[in-house]
Amino acid sequence: MYHEKTYHYDAFDSEHGPIIIEGPLSSEELSKYSFNEGLVAFRPPEKQFEAVKSIADFEEGRIIVARNHEEIIGYVTFLHPDPLERWSEGKMEDLLELGAIEVSHKFRGYRIGSRLLQVSMMDDYMENYIIISTEYYWHWDLKGTGLNIWDYRKVMEKMMAAGGLTPAPTDDPEIISHPANCLMVKIGSRVPESSVEMFDKLRFLTRHQYRQTRR
Repeated sequence: MYHEKTYHYDAFDSEHGPIIIEGPLSSEELSKYSFNEGLVAFRPPEKQFEAVKSIADFEEGRIIVARNHEEIIGYVTFLHPDPLERWSEGKMEDLLELGAIEVSHKFRGYRIGSRLLQVSMMDDYMENYIIISTEYYWHWDLKGTGLNIWDYRKVMEKMMAAGGLTPAPTDDPEIISHPANCLMVKIGSRVPESSVEMFDKLRFLTRHQYRQTRR
């Protein structure tokens, strides 16, 4: 489903100066910027920056960033689900996963996460995809925000809603292992019914496999 990625842009002022939201960017374009040292949610900043640039090089990979001058202070990634996840079992070309979204602590409070998602969805071609995000409470920055699990989930749901993603039921064992975990989904307006049906099978894969063994 490759297509030429259409650049989109937003900007606003903050006490730290102008914040630019832009993308999707290639690894070459990303390399022109530095990576804020506060982006530590997943791995050390220098290693995470390399990981982000590698995603940009995938055919379906999409990186939207927030930057303050020439420094990236937030980003969101989209790519096909990991081959080890259940979401890849359908081999769906029109399924993208929001792999990571992160904003440096210093720049929180400006709805940058929501703005990243809004810019991500400005590209009309995203209407050809089912977009998912798997949310696990153990990945949330509860300590940094001072929020409890349920308040954090409310904030997370509100942010995801800015990109059109809403909670959807699933029987995925990891997600249902804790009631705060959830699957967030956006089904593009041009996704064919056959893809929606395949995605529904993936959402309830455990149930589907159980039925198969009972036959």
